Amino acid sequence: MKLFLAGIVLILSVEANAQWYKFPVEAAQGTHDMYRAYTDMKDANWKQSDHYFHARGNSDAAKRGEGGRWAAEVISNAREWIQERTGQGAEDTAADQRANAHGRNGGDPNDYRPRGLPEQY
Repeated sequence: MKLFLAGIVLILSVEANAQWYKFPVEAAQGTHDMYRAYTDMKDANWKQSDHYFHARGNSDAAKRGEGGRWAAEVISNAREWIQERTGQGAEDTAADQRANAHGRNGGDPNDYRPRGLPEQY
């Protein structure tokens, strides 16, 4: 009986340290970060800013944790899949995916920031 209880305590402490319960919250927050980057891109309506906003949304979401990183990857892949199917060129899709990965992997989104983009973004 003592061994059984010790096993349960060990399992619960390992699971608590893994913090698996944070994943859905991080995913929701990451989804919000991606949406905010999208609305900022539409609001800015700035030439050559697409890759900056891709990198920024992915970066912000990934900083939330594994759930945010997962949400950023799923949203980015879905968006690029849809755009590719609706006639956007493969080269543009590949460039967007490079910006997505750059932000998701800890790269600075400002590497893609176009000249003159207002500071509020």
